[in-house]
Amino acid sequence: MTMTQDNLAPTGQEQWLKHYYFARTVFSAAWVAAAFTVGRQSPTIGTILLVAYPAWDALANYIDASRSGGLGRNRTQAINVAVSVATTLAVILALTMSMNWVIGVFGVWAILSGLLQLGTALRRWKSSGAQWAMILSGAQSALAGTFFIVQSQMPMPPSIANIAGYAAVGALYFLISAVWLTVSQSRRKAA
Repeated sequence: MTMTQDNLAPTGQEQWLKHYYFARTVFSAAWVAAAFTVGRQSPTIGTILLVAYPAWDALANYIDASRSGGLGRNRTQAINVAVSVATTLAVILALTMSMNWVIGVFGVWAILSGLLQLGTALRRWKSSGAQWAMILSGAQSALAGTFFIVQSQMPMPPSIANIAGYAAVGALYFLISAVWLTVSQSRRKAA
């Protein structure tokens, strides 16, 4: 039997989201640590990290949508998968040009993926807890994307550290959501 939104009880869906949000937190925290350390020192590792970040987002959205009723029922995530795959390819191309191009690509991606994340959180608002943090995260992502686009036009070239700061804030939002769901589930069990 496959797991869909219809046959996952609200607590089952929240259990999935809790694990999913913790997994997103761990990946993002590891990515940020790598970006601020070896990613700044090694151009090769920095390149791998820059390509891996949107690729991971595509995979994570695909898995979450699959566990939550499929891509057909989760259009915002289906679009987010496509946007993140396109961004991965665009980052590969931008890396052949300049870091300004890369930060510009990340800016467009942050706006689109942030708005799509916000849409997913709004859709989940009534059925799952901790969506307020995902709404804030999506809105913050869209604002950060605008800042990245402005930064991409500056004469001083940006670095992976610019993106790592953004990823760190995203990790914090995923952690808040995961902890919120954990506490909510504990309170329900105690009641």
